[in-house]
Amino acid sequence: MNIEQFTANLQEKGITLSEKQLDQFETYFTTLVEWNEKMNLTAITEKTDVYLKHFYDSITASFYFDFTKPFHLCDVGAGAGFPSIPLKIVYPHIEVTIVDSLNKRISFLNHLADVLHLENIHFVHDRAETFGVNPAYRESFDVVTARAVARLSVLSEFCIPLAKVGGHFLAMKALHAKEELDAGQKAITTLGGKVEKVHTFTLPMEDSERTILIIKKEKQTPKKYPRKPGTPGKSPIE
Repeated sequence: MNIEQFTANLQEKGITLSEKQLDQFETYFTTLVEWNEKMNLTAITEKTDVYLKHFYDSITASFYFDFTKPFHLCDVGAGAGFPSIPLKIVYPHIEVTIVDSLNKRISFLNHLADVLHLENIHFVHDRAETFGVNPAYRESFDVVTARAVARLSVLSEFCIPLAKVGGHFLAMKALHAKEELDAGQKAITTLGGKVEKVHTFTLPMEDSERTILIIKKEKQTPKKYPRKPGTPGKSPIE
């Protein structure tokens, strides 16, 4: 996906990017590639692939959920900033908190926020399990996102405790989303969530399948969740 196709595809979805926003995406790309030579941030470095599989793919969350209102979003395990930083570029009024367990990725994200001149964005070096029991963050976010971090039963334990009651968890999945949802249903319910909508679509150009699960937080998460670091992955709620 070249820049013209990126712009045109977003325009079809009612999103018109300004010169400033297009410059921010260009700076994002060059910074990502430059830092990727020093640390492993992404296996995808071809410009057309970055624009499609990272930038456009991240923004697809806003095709199915209203990002036009101000809210506080938490992105769990964002890695090189996906999906939250592309969303922040397109919707600068949202407040973003990114939590990641690797300090060097947090260093990259801090630098990225500086060069992109992003405001109202915070980075926390922590594991999702300990972040989720911290009273400063637990049940305090309007929206929680995660993209390709873990299977849904595990991911739900990382993310649902962070959403406030009435808030949402947006799980961005590639293949096998239906199987993951079947296996993850018990975890979602146990943690206080309910699947509101499931949107399956294909990415343009390569026609690869994507699914966005919109999960509403209906009641408080029981205090025992999330469990200790490593436990959700070893014994998921299934």
